[in-house]
Amino acid sequence: MFLFALLLLFNSGSRVGLVDEVYQLPAHDWRYIEFALHQQTAEVAASFSVLSGAPKVQLALMSREDIEHLRNDAPQNVLAVTPPGASGRLRFHVRQPGNYVVVLDNHGAPAASVRLRVTLDFVPAGPNVTELSPRRQLAVIAISFAVFFGIVSWSARKLLKGVRHGPSRA
Repeated sequence: MFLFALLLLFNSGSRVGLVDEVYQLPAHDWRYIEFALHQQTAEVAASFSVLSGAPKVQLALMSREDIEHLRNDAPQNVLAVTPPGASGRLRFHVRQPGNYVVVLDNHGAPAASVRLRVTLDFVPAGPNVTELSPRRQLAVIAISFAVFFGIVSWSARKLLKGVRHGPSRA
């Protein structure tokens, strides 16, 4: 039974390969792959490697709405990006439902032949682990000590009162 539960735990996420193709990118041009996440969060994993041509290729993950900004050369909101180079990879956990794109951008002068791999890993959403600020940590510790010593003092008073008056007779 324990082995079965362990197997279920390790197989709880499912990985979907979106793209594993070679793209021809003209000089100073870009291509994108669109995907939608409507119900479940996913980790987007993307990687590229330049097979021939310009070694200044960049990979970016952004929302579908921001692709219009890219077309108009306006600033866009990028969720994750790699530095320009001959290869790169990114991983980003998308928590909001919506339409997203992975953009492959050739910053170099010659055209480039680039292999792109994109996968979605539908992992169960875990909690966002955060840490309290030092000020709040101190407040939690001080309140805990006050409550603890309050309970100890109250208990000690009740015990001393019981000892002074002796056992009660029914």
